[in-house]
Amino acid sequence: MKRSMVWLAVVAMPLFVGAGWSGDARLSLLGNDARMTARRVMLDPDDPARRRAGSLTFIGGVVLTSPDPAFGGYSAMAIDGDRFTLLSDDGNIVRFRLKPDWRVEDVRFAALPAGPATGWTKRSRDSESMVVDAAGNRAWVGFEGFNEIWRYDAGLARAQAGVAPAAMANWRRNGGIETMARLADGRFVAISESTPYGESSRVGLVWAADPVDAPVPAFRFRYRPAPRFDPADMTQLPDGRLVVLERRFDLLFRWSNRLVLIDPRALTLGSIIEGREIARLAAPLIHDNFEGIAARREGAATVIWLVSDDNRLPLQRSLLLKFRLDDRHNEPSAGR
Repeated sequence: MKRSMVWLAVVAMPLFVGAGWSGDARLSLLGNDARMTARRVMLDPDDPARRRAGSLTFIGGVVLTSPDPAFGGYSAMAIDGDRFTLLSDDGNIVRFRLKPDWRVEDVRFAALPAGPATGWTKRSRDSESMVVDAAGNRAWVGFEGFNEIWRYDAGLARAQAGVAPAAMANWRRNGGIETMARLADGRFVAISESTPYGESSRVGLVWAADPVDAPVPAFRFRYRPAPRFDPADMTQLPDGRLVVLERRFDLLFRWSNRLVLIDPRALTLGSIIEGREIARLAAPLIHDNFEGIAARREGAATVIWLVSDDNRLPLQRSLLLKFRLDDRHNEPSAGR
């Protein structure tokens, strides 16, 4: 979220000065009182009948709230049926069931048990990306503060191993592994949020298998987002295509997001990937700092879920939105 850091610093400065604190922010963990509510939201607050955003049809969405002060900051998610797992950018975990009427049930709070460093500061649990294998046996988390990848059991209750790939050594601490996906063929793909040190564009890496076991990637490529946009997350659609979530921050806390499609065949050594835009969320449509994406098949439909990182600021919200993808265009995305 590098473009927002200046504004966050301005907002937080009086607190830091008043408390006499300097250095990395302390890690804030969710408590044992797992309460959360969901309130319905519209795609366009000024036009309740509006349902379309590019190739997406809005099915519904909610704003999630909790009395716990550590609630929020969700950067990644996983879905299994009606069960959702949200992972925040400081290692907090929220699990719940979402009913067809948009009520939440069986809410549970937890935290990642291990990761980079001690877990004393927010940076040491800066979990920005997460993927779960198809069998639901393991999960991988990308930590941006250290640009490491850690593997956990399916419940995120036990860490199995972690690695700091040398190929990500020049990725920026606040612009690193925010985007990661595991493909159906077992490959892993990661894209740097910002341009790494010494590079001229965003860098993508492809591993032939689990990067924790074999951290040397098979090859690298370059990724070009739209001007002033940054890649924030990525997932594979049921038809095999990849969808990348990009976001942009403007002054006065104006956020916008775009979704672009990539044909995985375009991911080759030295390729330059730009993707094809299929939708954009910006005013007057509902908008925020969307950082997490997931896709599923529901009957004959492909549905896409988005979750936003509210930075725990009163000007933002933790939004969970559901769309149907109505795109049938199967040409490969731009790449060369």
